[in-house]
Amino acid sequence: MGTTVAVVQFAPDKGKLHANLDRIADLVGQACKEGASFIVFPEAATTGYFLEGGVVELSLSGAELASQLQGRLRGKLERPVEVVVGFYEEKHGNIYNSAAYLVCSRESVECKYTYQKFFLPTYGVFDEERFVSRGRDLGLIETYLGKASIMICEDVWHSVWPTLNAVAGATVMIIPSASPARGFSGEGIENHDRYARLVKGIAEEHGVFTVLAQLVGFEGGKGFVGGSMINDPFGNVIVQAPVGEEAIIMAELDMDLVPIARSSTPLISDLQSAWPNIQRIVNDSNF
Repeated sequence: MGTTVAVVQFAPDKGKLHANLDRIADLVGQACKEGASFIVFPEAATTGYFLEGGVVELSLSGAELASQLQGRLRGKLERPVEVVVGFYEEKHGNIYNSAAYLVCSRESVECKYTYQKFFLPTYGVFDEERFVSRGRDLGLIETYLGKASIMICEDVWHSVWPTLNAVAGATVMIIPSASPARGFSGEGIENHDRYARLVKGIAEEHGVFTVLAQLVGFEGGKGFVGGSMINDPFGNVIVQAPVGEEAIIMAELDMDLVPIARSSTPLISDLQSAWPNIQRIVNDSNF
């Protein structure tokens, strides 16, 4: 018996914080009624992604986000649920592109942890590091699913980051993302195809579940790709959302598959065994 995970592929109304929080609460309630115990929203779900300087006035602390959702969720939950939602976070005077891990019950919402995006893209249509600060830590959390990690969008494009999370013990990798569709020369959308390859490779190499939650909708003429998906520890796609439209996808995650996948392809145990030497090589090198 596994835990049912829902991914809410969401199109926020750009800059409309309170309206988006209303919809997020409604969708958490809907996913809970449909059987989900763990619910994942995309990057920047509370506000939209391309805010530039608007991140200052639309940012919240983790505690403020929990408080804003608590009243909105009252009466909507049949049982406790865990929720990961992307938002712009104010913390210690800095603004971050973050994801909050919330534990929600009938009467309360508690922000247990916030993860700050580590890799901030500054190429093409992206200019994140002008407006938000860089995170400094891995996003490891203890959940109903066991030890999970949160990574945001660009984080998974750098193979070192999921590798570090896997070595640290994560068996589920939660990936809120906001990826504008780009690359239309082939049959598919290139960045969507790249994400499919990335999450498949991460799942296969490390023997982990991957839960990718993509933003959809349009901001300033840019359309977010969608195509959210959940992969099992063998790399297989369990369920996938459509491209370019809102959707809720759900899957039951059987965590007993993790040791089975890792015993058939023991790459993570090899990596963990070699880790002291990898650390030595890094420490001794002038990169």
